[in-house]
Amino acid sequence: QVQLVETGGGLVQAGASLRLSCAASAGTDSSLAMGWFRQAPGKEREFVASISRSGIRTYYGDFVKGRFTVAREKAKNTVYLQMSSLKPDPTAVYYCASVYNGDVFYTPRWRTEYTDWGQGTQVTVSS
Repeated sequence: QVQLVETGGGLVQAGASLRLSCAASAGTDSSLAMGWFRQAPGKEREFVASISRSGIRTYYGDFVKGRFTVAREKAKNTVYLQMSSLKPDPTAVYYCASVYNGDVFYTPRWRTEYTDWGQGTQVTVSS
């Protein structure tokens, strides 16, 4: 089982930027495809972005519209979600997820494709 720890959440104003980090447990190899989801109170967990194990391919949810960037730093077993032009959406918890896969282009976008999840980090965007 992979341990994932998200950091970087907080309270920001609309239009600001924020970077989330997700650190995978030590010893995990580079075969992890990873993703970000978010969940607001009373709503379904929503896909935000994913990145293949190689970092070559990324995929974003429709609502992102070019405002977010997902990237990974293999040496640190860490994936980042850079968010810009944040909108005053309802407070949401952002979750990091991972799954082992041998395909260097695999970018999973459904919750059921992932096997391990972090505890989440809360993001609040004020208007």
